[in-house]
Amino acid sequence: MSLVRSAGLQKFRQVVESLGGDANAYARRAGLPDGALDTDELLVEDTALAAVLEIAAADLGCPDLGLRVAEAQDFGMLGPLAVAIQHSASVADALECTSRYLFVHARDLSVSLVDDPDGARGVVGLRYSFGAGVRPLPQATDMTTLFVHRAVMFLVGGGYGLRSVDLPHQPVAPRTRYEDAFGARVRFGRDSALLRVPSSLLARPLDGVDETLRRLALAFLSRHSPEAGPVVAAKVRAVLDQSLGTGSTDLVDVARVLAVHPRTLQRQLAAEGESFASILDGVRRARARTYLTTTDMPLAQVSNLVGFAEQAVLTRCARRWWGRTPTALRREARVRG
Repeated sequence: MSLVRSAGLQKFRQVVESLGGDANAYARRAGLPDGALDTDELLVEDTALAAVLEIAAADLGCPDLGLRVAEAQDFGMLGPLAVAIQHSASVADALECTSRYLFVHARDLSVSLVDDPDGARGVVGLRYSFGAGVRPLPQATDMTTLFVHRAVMFLVGGGYGLRSVDLPHQPVAPRTRYEDAFGARVRFGRDSALLRVPSSLLARPLDGVDETLRRLALAFLSRHSPEAGPVVAAKVRAVLDQSLGTGSTDLVDVARVLAVHPRTLQRQLAAEGESFASILDGVRRARARTYLTTTDMPLAQVSNLVGFAEQAVLTRCARRWWGRTPTALRREARVRG
């Protein structure tokens, strides 16, 4: 089991509800936490994300649900990573950036270039890989593979010479549906999820590149890298980022995850000029601001997702963090937007 950003479920609610389904009921059955369908920033179990697609597809009798969700998704759901990718000099640079920073969205997923499985000259494989030992489910595989294909099309402004698509499962929707979605032949029961693309694609320059935007996005992504800054503080921050709203944020439990004694962890943080309480407070502040300024979630739900037992605690913290109430912060964000 690994954690992934709930951005992977972007447009799931809209697609399901357009088909007459109850997205919230499917989310509960899959074990997703509250709010997972309405924010991009919550970290959820990858198995739950895959399960909710399978549950909904079966209940709705919609075997192409994963393809439908991918067709509705926007490249911008990758956040700062989308900015860094979009403003790379070439497709090869964009892929390198994706490989380096995809951990921001999911630590056990990767996009990489491999030799063409057919050994064709001038063709390479763009492979989407899951964590070791993970058995990818069809709907999630369909969704993510089609998203990768559409992302490449977005970057280059249209078709890019896709030769064929490999998927590791047997078709769950009509083959013609897959081929219409990808615009190419689709092969099933293969070793991995893979797009067979012309090797010349890698050297293709991207249009409208803004180097300043790229540097800003890369700086943001680098700050979120486990290797960035004080090592212990970065590890604690990463665990808290993953646990907030979905698991324990107690010092003892975080120390257990990092395989150190709680007192040792406190000493290590102090040596880096940090404290556990200040890191947790910072993680909560950043997450609360995102929920308040980018969603319409009720304040009680926001409070729960940042680990507060009562809404009053969120209000007190908001006054300390920003000098205003959560409602006032939300109102200001809407005026600026």
